[in-house]
Amino acid sequence: MSSRYLIIGTGFSGCVLANKLSAHPGCSIDMWDERDHLGGNCHSSRDEKTGVMVHRYGPHIFNTDKKEIWDYVNSFVEFRPYVHRVKALSKGKIYPLPVNLLTINQFYNKSFGPQEAKAFMETLGDKAIEKPANFEEQALAFIGKDLYKAFFYGYTKKQWGCEPTELPASILKRIPVRFNYDDNYHSNIYTGIPVDGYTAVMEKMVDHPSVKIELNRKFTGKEDISGYDHVFYTGPVDAYFNFKYGRLGYRTVTFEAHYAKGDYQGLSQMNFCDEEVPYTRIAEHKHFTPWEQHEETIYFKEFSKETEETDIPYYPKRLEADKELLKKYRNEAETLTNVSFIGRLATYRYMDMHHVIGEALQFADDFLKASANGGKKPVFSNVENF
Repeated sequence: MSSRYLIIGTGFSGCVLANKLSAHPGCSIDMWDERDHLGGNCHSSRDEKTGVMVHRYGPHIFNTDKKEIWDYVNSFVEFRPYVHRVKALSKGKIYPLPVNLLTINQFYNKSFGPQEAKAFMETLGDKAIEKPANFEEQALAFIGKDLYKAFFYGYTKKQWGCEPTELPASILKRIPVRFNYDDNYHSNIYTGIPVDGYTAVMEKMVDHPSVKIELNRKFTGKEDISGYDHVFYTGPVDAYFNFKYGRLGYRTVTFEAHYAKGDYQGLSQMNFCDEEVPYTRIAEHKHFTPWEQHEETIYFKEFSKETEETDIPYYPKRLEADKELLKKYRNEAETLTNVSFIGRLATYRYMDMHHVIGEALQFADDFLKASANGGKKPVFSNVENF
């Protein structure tokens, strides 16, 4: 049987889904995106002045511990190995992140070995905090006041636009402390950057005669979509319902581009931890492709702010009020027929690229199985993690 599908959004969720659906004979797939390019916030393109491949919406480093996902993305474009090393500027001094043995020794002017450092760190945590209720308590219980103030307090306040006491403790659980000199920001087995950029990966995913792409086409909810057998929506879930219950909270990022000769900062990412510095980090994109040579460089200062109506949503805040609002949208979505919500924005969760891709692959399998068996088609991807 032939099926006509509409996928709204051409980021990784939409493109992976189109790739899997198009492998089945008889499918006709339309894809709409309100921007003038594929790739969503993972879009990359070469800077005209320098020739540097730029991650247009901020740095994206692909990393995963799942070989099947690594093999999947490499089947479209080669991903070359890349080690992401981050430095942090705090009170005039530069330290490696994540916090590791060198960070601890530099910060406290010590020469600890691994076991000594571990024992020392155990004395710093606030033992009175048994069950951390927020970001700040999690940090104080884990690394103590000094390291928290140096590396996390100001940066977090700039990033999220609120006191860390207002944020859930779970945000900090993603940040490791290492008792060795490993300064690789990621710990997954497979880490790399696509040699032709992320947009090239997604262009290959949707390069199929049954897939038709319309850019500069915004979904408003007023379109007649009755001619489609199923609609897959990857945009913000509150936008699908025209914000009828209110807007979910997001932080957005703005970028200030600068050019320089040669090498500006010596690495791809420098975090600025002091609250009085208005930007959160500087990303110098030539360092994401160390196999390339460029005489000039482009770098971006990143500023975080609250998302307004015309801004691109980046990071879901997921405060308690947001979670209550999400329940209303999720309950209404469950009443719809032949519409599914997939991906980071549609499920209102922070997700790395490998999570997005893995979830889209699983969702496509679940959807195709349900279609073949006449079962109920999934409405949301990975609903148990809402």
